[in-house]
Amino acid sequence: MLDPDIETLPWREQVRLDDQLYRQQIEYLLACSRFYQTKLGSAGFGAAARIGGLAAIAELPLTEKSEIRASCTAADPMGTHVAAPMDEIVRIYSTSGTTGTPSYIPLTAGDLDNWVTTSARSYSASGIRPGEAVVSTYNAGPFVAGAALAAFDRLGLRHIPVGTGNTERLMAAIRLLQPAAAVMTPSYAAYLGEWAAERDFDLKGSSVRRLLVAGEPGGGEPKFRSRLEEAWGAKVTEAMGIGDIGVSLWGECEEQCGMHLGARGFVHAELIDPETAAPIALEDGARGELVLTHLRHRAAPMLRFRTRDHVEMWTSPCRCGRTAPRVRCIGRTDDLLIVRGVNVFPSAIRDVVSEFAPAVSGVILVRPLATGPRQEPPLPVSVELGKDREGGPGLAESIEKRIREVLVVSTRVEILPWGSLQRSEYKSKLVQRPE
Repeated sequence: MLDPDIETLPWREQVRLDDQLYRQQIEYLLACSRFYQTKLGSAGFGAAARIGGLAAIAELPLTEKSEIRASCTAADPMGTHVAAPMDEIVRIYSTSGTTGTPSYIPLTAGDLDNWVTTSARSYSASGIRPGEAVVSTYNAGPFVAGAALAAFDRLGLRHIPVGTGNTERLMAAIRLLQPAAAVMTPSYAAYLGEWAAERDFDLKGSSVRRLLVAGEPGGGEPKFRSRLEEAWGAKVTEAMGIGDIGVSLWGECEEQCGMHLGARGFVHAELIDPETAAPIALEDGARGELVLTHLRHRAAPMLRFRTRDHVEMWTSPCRCGRTAPRVRCIGRTDDLLIVRGVNVFPSAIRDVVSEFAPAVSGVILVRPLATGPRQEPPLPVSVELGKDREGGPGLAESIEKRIREVLVVSTRVEILPWGSLQRSEYKSKLVQRPE
């Protein structure tokens, strides 16, 4: 552990400390954030005393990403939620945005240091040790993922940055520089397994013994994880961050039973019902949409920010000794499909389909017919055959039956030849919606 005294602190004590930080953060928001001054005042919470502590946080309004975007103008290009003066801002990251205009994420020096701390905790949970070499495939560039790379310095690792889309360079680095760990998206890790098999590259026999995946759901899917571990001969753990809140907020330990909150003391986590926004109690097996609140952020703090990530949570202590809650990301709201009242994420379909390997490659594409989340059965799903497989009679029917058994969803499976579906050197797209 990077911070054993903190990471093993009884959770009840952590909540007590977080409550003090939260009350101070609320005072800061009301004093310095024009966005929250207006938002909280309009909701009848114009004073810190009226808001109270963490026990009453569910009474406050949620913050939507669209609200932040709407507050951005030429005069306030980063949004009116920015609470720190410009001379205290030391870094400004950006996202691609949905309209072509970037969303900017400013950080003070303290914010940036906190981001590195939480990322270092999250990545250290995977079991990597000081002095080991790690090869990374994330581009620093303008995106927040670049901040996670500084965590490798904090951990005392020998960092080999390769970046996105440099497969030949990456494999040369693995062969020649012998890293103990590799960091990438789960989609890229799967692609590299196929790339190596086609070129007789002994990926399983390489030096990589830990595969740290992040950037999209999938690393925690049992069948998909097994597929990666088989291809790489390495233990797979995952990490997760949310750009507006922080990079690598959560990180999985070697027990592989969910990602620990590495940002404990910096971020408060809640679960809500994604449709009604009603709070959901944090307990083992609880499922809902993840909502996060900054506890000591200065540049652009968020209060009850809807991440749109659907997660399963566990609160019982882990065998590794860490006491923070753990999550596994089930999927994004944008990918959720509702088939006759049943919620299903494409990643769950992929995990079921992966049970049929090696007859199938594990690569799928869900092709909904309606533009919105609600779909009529059967849901069209394209499934790719495994390499050199012909897919005997009844394969599609068998997959349809298994999906129905596990997910209670009716599908129409189309079997495609090997190589028909697109691979990705970054993130895979599992849904192709009608134009």
